[in-house]
Amino acid sequence: MPTRILLVRHGSTRLTLEDRFAGSNDEPLSNEGRDQASRLGVRLSSVPIAAVYASPMARTMDTARIIASPHGLKVQPEAAFREIDFGQWEGLTRDQVRERYAQDFALWEEDPLLVAPAQGESGLSVIHRALPLMCEIIERHRHQTVLVVSHKGTNRLLVSSLLGLDARGYRERLDQSPASLTILDFMNEVRPRLKLFNDVSHYESFPEREINDRISKWWRPTQAATA
Repeated sequence: MPTRILLVRHGSTRLTLEDRFAGSNDEPLSNEGRDQASRLGVRLSSVPIAAVYASPMARTMDTARIIASPHGLKVQPEAAFREIDFGQWEGLTRDQVRERYAQDFALWEEDPLLVAPAQGESGLSVIHRALPLMCEIIERHRHQTVLVVSHKGTNRLLVSSLLGLDARGYRERLDQSPASLTILDFMNEVRPRLKLFNDVSHYESFPEREINDRISKWWRPTQAATA
């Protein structure tokens, strides 16, 4: 039986709705975020989860506790699963960053894997801390199901790395909605199979077709219209 990882992004926060770079900000869940996590908790209540790990941020720990509650499991905080540190961009909206740090933002959009915001982290740095821990958890929980609650950027970088995708395109090619569920099965640390990705059917119906400025420059309406 393969080891199964239930990879979850935390529920919504105030910064999520305002499209701000949350990063290392310890923003709590909003009421909507708690409801999203509760719905996912109900969905997973009958799944035999053996252990729960989460980024130590308030929004991830609270999401994990809500989901873990029916199972009577304690959430184990793991700093390696924290979100990308956006340095000087922390707490700013995307438009504010584009205006104040135009050159740096343009370089980051071109290659978020290797380029880091000033005083922040690159995507590669996140992979270097998060991927070894994920492999350790897979080894530790052979043939079990484990819940891991992390963040939008960290989750996408992990999925890209585990599946052998080009991580430079993680921002425009992969999405992670609040309280979304991604399932990965592993026969060993280097043999993953993606079973479910970014599923929010526990609180949302069929997803709308989305083109907006919150993903990357490739998804901005002006560029999409001329493509």
